[in-house]
Formats: sequence, structure tokens, C-alpha cells
Amino acid sequence: MSAAPVFIALNPPGLALARRLAPGLSGAEVHGLAGRTKGADRHFTDTLAHLRSLFALGHPLIGVCASGILIRAIAPLLSDKIGEPPVLALAADGSAVVPLIGGHRGGNRLAALLGEALAIRPALTTGGEVAFGLALDDPPPGWRVANPAAAKAPMAALLAGLPITVDRRLPGLDWPIGLPEDDQAPERVILSDEPIDSPEDLLIHPPILALGVGCDRNCPPEDLETLVRDTLATANLSPDAIACITSIDLKSDESAVLTLAERLGVPARFFPASVLEAERGRLATPSEVVFREVGCHGVSEGAALAAVGPKGALVVPKAKSARATCAIARAAAPLDPETIGRPRGRLFIVGIGPGEARSRTPAATQAIAASTDLVGYGLYLDLLGDATSGKVRHETGLGHETERARRALELAAEGRAVSLVCSGDAGIYALATLVFELLELEGSKNPAWNRIEITVEPGVSALQVAAARSGAPLNHDFCAISLSDLLTPWPDIERRLKGAALGDFVVAFYNPVSKRRRDQLPKAREILLEHRPAETPVVLARNLGRPEETVRVTTLGALDPEEVDMLTVVLVGSSNTRTVGPWVYTPRGYARKKTGPGADKSIKEIQ
Repeated sequence: MSAAPVFIALNPPGLALARRLAPGLSGAEVHGLAGRTKGADRHFTDTLAHLRSLFALGHPLIGVCASGILIRAIAPLLSDKIGEPPVLALAADGSAVVPLIGGHRGGNRLAALLGEALAIRPALTTGGEVAFGLALDDPPPGWRVANPAAAKAPMAALLAGLPITVDRRLPGLDWPIGLPEDDQAPERVILSDEPIDSPEDLLIHPPILALGVGCDRNCPPEDLETLVRDTLATANLSPDAIACITSIDLKSDESAVLTLAERLGVPARFFPASVLEAERGRLATPSEVVFREVGCHGVSEGAALAAVGPKGALVVPKAKSARATCAIARAAAPLDPETIGRPRGRLFIVGIGPGEARSRTPAATQAIAASTDLVGYGLYLDLLGDATSGKVRHETGLGHETERARRALELAAEGRAVSLVCSGDAGIYALATLVFELLELEGSKNPAWNRIEITVEPGVSALQVAAARSGAPLNHDFCAISLSDLLTPWPDIERRLKGAALGDFVVAFYNPVSKRRRDQLPKAREILLEHRPAETPVVLARNLGRPEETVRVTTLGALDPEEVDMLTVVLVGSSNTRTVGPWVYTPRGYARKKTGPGADKSIKEIQ
């Protein structure tokens, strides 16, 4: 993922506005001033230093604050107009949004999105937008400027009230719109899909070409890229005029295809064989061999033609190398990849921590923001708050975990971006393992599942939160045991309990009791008491990360199972675990380590 936009909030109203707007910007984070913005994704204490750090890392910044704060922060760092991220000032009451720098590097587009969400007109100050609603060096999405430095002269002419020459080398191109034109004007803009060597004229490439590709399984990415670039050069076509890479859906997980799309900076889109076969009559080189292999008479030509539609045409028939093919089609008008085929499906298995936004990792926040669909238990989706805005929710109740995981796989197989939402960490008594189990057991019957891009995003587990709230009880060897016998037979659980007791591990109990299960926790307590003293500290942490949160410390001897429910995590100390004031900790032995000439200063201080 590229650097995500970051909202900077300095007070509660600013935080509320940022929280409201962040879901509308893919992957956006909300950072807040410590002590004033409870609930921000991340906190800082030095505003100027934090702004400079984010700016240096390339994050687009949206400061919900006075513009002067932003200007003072970034002014010493300004040096590269082309490479610097945009910085926007946003009024805390939502009445104004102003791109301060980087208007033509995404700032104006960000301002337009925020303005739309706030129902206000963004305060754009860049000359082209003020005069014409556009800038020649910041064309619409998909259009690319070959030589941005050449935009200065035609823009200066337009701002001076003079016309320019717009040389449309392709029919059907209707951008720029509303500009004063004169074929005899000295300043010229060329719209073409060819790599014209004319440095004095501004060259803009429309997204008008569809590149169809095919390749052997596990084809080296360099082989496909070399074929494509050689083919484009022979045809005198610019790679910057390519709107998307297209292929058959069987190749949606092919590294060579995905790498090519990434290197060309365009999306990859995929079609089922039936759609490609519908283009048989327009193929230049139909193949019975290909039909027998994949169910259509041409992959690269068929995919390119399917992308440009019936008004488009093949301009470069299939070219071949030892392991790859490619073909190029030209559309009758600029292409929007979002309307072409399907993207590769993505499944994020996301742990959202205990529920509060501040305990959610930035990676989890970005995954949810990048998703079109959210699958999860209703309570977990509710905990996401505004982050679910604009997403399709697929809810199931408790006990329907397999249904949730299967639904997430099915949605991702349709080309959607899906987050399967789990509380805590997705890999600790949650659904990550279930997804992979379904892939193993049912993947052969659902081959599209195997072509999904799967990412597991970790979260803060309940045992980590419980430990942090109570001190440091897990600071030495520990284990986690679920006392639920719904999926694991009790004899197996009992054997693990005895092993943990013999090994003197700190133990985190998940699913300690339920309305039906009342005997397991007392049995576990008895087993542990055989190997550690009754005074062993025990932490009872309930409803972690929620308004009803409680954390209480008792002892193993005094542990009353009636005080525990399914919302409670139970941490039982080892024989070495102890308390100091209200805190519980398990020492690692630093204080017992002998001092000597080479001992750490910290060790001496402890002694």
C-alpha cells in the first residue's frame, strides 16, 4: 500500500470530524494530540515534529487545525514540488478545506472528496482549477502526462487569456473541455497513445488501450514484461496509454500478470472464459488448442477485445514468446477499469483488537478501509463504528463461524475486497485457521478460492490487553488454553492443563465458562493448585476495550468460578508471579543475575 492519508486532530471537535471523514479515504488514519483526543488511531505529543515526520514519509496530511500550524511545520522541508505529498487545512467545523501544497499531486482531488462529504466547495487556489476547473499537469484519473514540465507554457497562455492548440491524434477524445482553442496558437497540447518525441509540446496519454495477456503457469514476470514492452515499442504505442491489464480469470493469481500490472501502474482485470469466447468472431488468431485448454479460442486477444467493447478494435494481434502472449486493443473512448471485468479477489482476515479504535493496528484500519464488504459477528462489526460506512455488511450470529468464513471466501472469489472481522487477534482462537482449513477441505471444489489474495492482519489479543491492564504477568513463559470442549475433547484439554501446571507456565484461559459449561474452570483450578501455591495471583479481565471493562486481581485459592463468564479472560500466574501494589508481574530473573565487570548498568540498579 502507498502512504495512507493522515488526519491530524488537536481537540475533540477535530477528532470527531476526522473520524467522520476518514472512512471515505482509503486507508486513512486519524492521529490525535495526546491528552485531548481519546480514541485516535495514534497519539503524539509534539505536533510540529509529528507533522514533519509524516510529511517526510510521504503521507498526505489533512490538518483539522489552523493552516499556520501546518505551514510552520512543513516549510523547512519544502524542496521538491513533484515528489512532496499534499497538505490540506480543514476547518474544525467542516466549513472549509484548503489544499496548501500538492494541489496537482492529489491535493485538489482530496479536497474535492472532502468537500463532497461536507457539502461544501473546496477552496482551490491553483490557477488552472480557478480559471477552468482543471490543470494540464493534473489530468483526470487514468490520463497520464508524459512531460509535466511542458505544462507550464500552455497553462501560462490559458491564464493570460490566450488560446492553445489541442492536437487530438485519436478520434473521440473530449478532454480538455471548455478551453479556448486555436489551431494556429503556438502553445500546443498533444493527446495521443503514441510516445511522440516532442519535448516542447505537452504530451498527454489517454487511457484508451487495453492490454490482453496470457502466460504459462509460473511464467517468470520478466518474460511477460519483456514481451509486452517489445510489442509496444514495435507498434509505437506508449505504455502510459494502457488503461488496464486484462486476462482470463484463471490467471488472476498469476505472479507475472500481477507484477506487470504493478510495474505499469495500472489495475489488472479478469474475465471468465465464457466472456472471452464471446469475442471469437473478432479474434485475429483463434486457437483450438487454447479452447481445449481453457474454454475460449483466445486469451490475450479475447481479453483485450472484451475490455474495449464492441466499438473498440484490435490494433496489435497476438504476439508470442516462449511462455507468454499479449495483444492490444484500442477503445473508441477513454476506458474506466472499474467497469471492466473483475479485479483479483482480496480477503483480509482482520483482528480488530478488543474493540476500541485506539487499540486497532493501522494495518487493520487500512484493510477495512480498502474493503468493499465486511463479514463478521454483528457485535464485532458494530465495534468498528464509522469505519463500516459505505461497506456492505454480512452479519452472522454466534456459532456460525464456518458460515462466516465460507461467505468471506465466496465474496472474495467474486472479485470483491473483503474483510473477515475478528475480535482480538485473527489467529488466536479466531477465524484465520478456519479459512485455511476450508481451503484445504473444499478448495478443490471451489477453485476460485485458491486464486484469492489472502492477508492476515494481526490484532491486539485479549490476553495482551488483560496483561497490559494488570501489569506484566506474561513477561515470562506462558501459554493459552481454551476451556471450551465444543471443538476439543475435554481429555485433551485436561492433558494440556497438566502439562502447563508441570511446566509452571503462566496460563491464559479463554472461554473459561458458559451457561452450559460450569465444571471446567473449577477442574482447571484444582490441577494448577497441585503445582503452585494458593497465593498465586489471578487476573480476571472482563469486557476488555469496552465501556463495561473491569479488571480485578484475586488469587488461585480464592478464585470463584461464579465471578467468571464468557466475556472474561483469566490469567493465572506461575509460581514466580507476584504483586506489587495493584500490579501483577512475572519476573524474568534480572534481579537474581549477578553483577560483574561486564554487567549492564540496569542490572546493577535493580540490585
